[in-house]
Amino acid sequence: MSFGGQTPTIIVLKEGTDQSQGRGQIVSNINACLAVQATIRSTLGPYGGDLLLVDENGRQTITNDGATVMKLLDIVHPAARILTDIARSQDAEVGDGTTSVVVLAGEILKEIKEFVEQGVSSQVIIKGLRRASAMAVNKIKEIAVNTSEGNQRETLRKLAATAMSSKLIHRNSDFFTKMVVDAVLSLDQDDLNEKLIGIKKITGGALQDSLFVNGVAFKKTFSYAGFEQQPKSFKDPKIVCLNVELELKSEKDNAEVRVEQVSEYQAIVDAEWQIIFNKMEALYNTGAKVVLSKLPIGDLATQYFADRDVFCAGRVASDDLERVCQATGASIQSTCSDIQPQHLGTCARFEERQIGGERFNFFEGCPAAKTCTLVLRGGAEQFIAEVERSLHDAIMIVKRAIKNQSIVAGGGACEMEVSAYLHSYADKNVSTKIQSIIKAFAKALEVIPRQLCDNAGFDATDILNRLRVEHRKGNIWAGVDFMNEGIADNMKAFVWEPSLVKVNAIQAAVEAACLILSVDETIKNEESAQPQAPQRGLPPGAAQRALRGRGRGMPRR
Repeated sequence: MSFGGQTPTIIVLKEGTDQSQGRGQIVSNINACLAVQATIRSTLGPYGGDLLLVDENGRQTITNDGATVMKLLDIVHPAARILTDIARSQDAEVGDGTTSVVVLAGEILKEIKEFVEQGVSSQVIIKGLRRASAMAVNKIKEIAVNTSEGNQRETLRKLAATAMSSKLIHRNSDFFTKMVVDAVLSLDQDDLNEKLIGIKKITGGALQDSLFVNGVAFKKTFSYAGFEQQPKSFKDPKIVCLNVELELKSEKDNAEVRVEQVSEYQAIVDAEWQIIFNKMEALYNTGAKVVLSKLPIGDLATQYFADRDVFCAGRVASDDLERVCQATGASIQSTCSDIQPQHLGTCARFEERQIGGERFNFFEGCPAAKTCTLVLRGGAEQFIAEVERSLHDAIMIVKRAIKNQSIVAGGGACEMEVSAYLHSYADKNVSTKIQSIIKAFAKALEVIPRQLCDNAGFDATDILNRLRVEHRKGNIWAGVDFMNEGIADNMKAFVWEPSLVKVNAIQAAVEAACLILSVDETIKNEESAQPQAPQRGLPPGAAQRALRGRGRGMPRR
């Protein structure tokens, strides 16, 4: 078929589709990631600032936790969202180093940006970065110090203190490191499920008023009349945990019962009452002194138990009830008729206590305690929320340190040693284009100590030069000394971090950089998000009305 010598125009994509590709697209993606990095880098380290984030509802969050910041930032650029993913993966895998991983990924992209602009193939850059990453990880594993010998508790406290050094609670780190280490060591050491550490927040009081409960504590649940007459303290009580409703309810789903005589109606009412009385009597006969249920316990049951010196609480949150079962050895029952003695739990002491403006139920001295509760106090709500985030990071670090007993020095020491090693290796052993990629990666690692110095107000150029000299001499743990504005042996100064934090950060940052480099085309279809008009030939504006519902004056169909 002839088209008069002209090549026909073939339209593949819908009209309105935005298509950008090539080297310019990669540079644009890198610039977007650098903008995100610039936002978060000021929060790194012991002297990093906090960010005040306000969402669309006016809710404020004050934090310097990288994962929280990345989650709350409303990033619209598709490539820059990859940084959010790596921060989330670092938080899930290790729990700390979330800011470091974003700063490092941004710096790697910044260093290799000029190679992209000069026309170096992105595949060559990716190959160089992967090689440098593998060498860096091997070097960290080689220099890491094993902590399996010595005082484990003391080592864990040092690691928790380093994790807290950049947080709001670093002034109270002695108080909280003991709490964190006790909390993790109270868990089952085989699976170390951190979800079994309950964290309860109560405004008011000082940070030092926070409590560690070797057992379970939860806020007093909604209660009916008769609750105040129940005993609030027991020694060695038996505990029953239920998933049963102990309440008289009206018939559901508009059920209809037809009766011809009043006595028949009375028989129905009596039967309902008899059912609930049988349940309560069966529970009382088990000898349990504490009755807990996920479902409501109504006023009739509350008064029944109060008359018999039994404590009850309904509508207990499922995670709290699960932790009570873990601690006391009870098992959740779905019926009241066949409860055996082995289904009941026990604890040394049950008590209801007032803490601040709240009343809490405490289960302490539990025989099977594989769980604990941290009750946090503080002035403002945002402050306590940040304390909780800080403790989460420290708990995760201690958990990882128990499973992977190798540490490195923090304060930029590990990054400077790996950087010096990569520079030396590239000069001696690599002669291809990849040499400059490895050296660029080595330079990018220096962003951690440099940013630590910048955030602390130190002379970054001077300190980095001194660190390079020390590492060339073989002082592998030389890092930034925040106390004396200089450099120090951070291994001796007890600035410790699990090697897993560094390994995971480097691997995640390089993966993100390689992913962003491999994207050289973005196709954005603006119209796909807009629903099409349901009918043709509608007057202007009618299509919008049709989408919302049948507009006024439109014919029924």
